[in-house]
Amino acid sequence: MKFETPLVPARLIRRYKRFLADCTLEDGREVTAHCANPGSMMGLAEPGGKIWLEPNDDPKKKLKYGWRLVDHENGHFTGVDTSVPNKALRAALEAGEIPQLAAYRTVRPEVKYGENSRIDFLLTQPGLPDAYVEVKSVTLSRQPGLAEFPDSVTARGTKHLGELAEMAAQGHRAIMLYLVQRTDCDRFALAADIDPAYAAAFEVAQGQGVERLIYGTRIAPTEITVGERIRAQPG
Repeated sequence: MKFETPLVPARLIRRYKRFLADCTLEDGREVTAHCANPGSMMGLAEPGGKIWLEPNDDPKKKLKYGWRLVDHENGHFTGVDTSVPNKALRAALEAGEIPQLAAYRTVRPEVKYGENSRIDFLLTQPGLPDAYVEVKSVTLSRQPGLAEFPDSVTARGTKHLGELAEMAAQGHRAIMLYLVQRTDCDRFALAADIDPAYAAAFEVAQGQGVERLIYGTRIAPTEITVGERIRAQPG
């Protein structure tokens, strides 16, 4: 997924009200950017940190910049826009780049299911069970190389696990796909200390047939694409 507009570097002043971030551009101008991330962004919103913004000239948008990346200034990046994983994953699914799901030729996003919910992707193929794929953006890392989810309590995420389990009970494939939007992690774990209810719900869902896939991303200020599969840390 290529960014529609070339990103510009900036320094973070502060993130506030969850969806707003004041930033300083390289020319010294201060701007407010939209932060498309409802989570805590633990460890990613430190004042003074280098970030990348996507400018826009859309008259319908009140804010003329969107916060897309954190630049760790060591060669690694984190993608903070939670809408990006679905865009990147859709391209990968349609290109057959996820081996576990490559047999499915029809990819439908945002299909209604469960109780007033929409599955991120419904995959269909004659002769195969329908595959319901829920996608979560992973940005938290508290230990070197280890990505964790969630970074805050997510009642919505817990609800999704229950709905996936119901799809599995009906004979469909149900997949929880964690897309790690960090280039500095090669392992994954659930952050049970942050949201014990989510971790418990995942164990129940997995026992009822819900599959887990974890993939990394390749991130640059020009694009974000789905990378290699990441292993879950034992325990």
